[in-house]
Amino acid sequence: MSFADPQSVTIDAVPISLPRTSVGVNKSEYTSADGLVKLSSSSNYGRRTRRVLRLDHSKVTADPYIPANNIKVSMSCYIVFDVPALNVGYTTANQLAVYDGLRDQAAIGPDTLITKLLAGES
Repeated sequence: MSFADPQSVTIDAVPISLPRTSVGVNKSEYTSADGLVKLSSSSNYGRRTRRVLRLDHSKVTADPYIPANNIKVSMSCYIVFDVPALNVGYTTANQLAVYDGLRDQAAIGPDTLITKLLAGES
């Protein structure tokens, strides 16, 4: 089953519409009209169950080596849930509680932990 279509993400206070552009077995993709933003979700089943929610972002910026030229650069940010097969011992509620703990820890203050992580601290 896929998420609602379209999805929306806000980056730098700008909401971006992401209509569904691909559906496959256990995966979906939602892409902006300009192709610079993509949200994807997937689930893989094996010895463990792995679920991924990923946001890819691209932009055009000045080439640091030849400032007169522009280059396309990109980044990705994603959340991975890796649980025992069939969620043995971890209900959806248990998994959500662990995620809530991580999310709350990361958001203490003005995203202090994430800001420090992005600056290279550990």
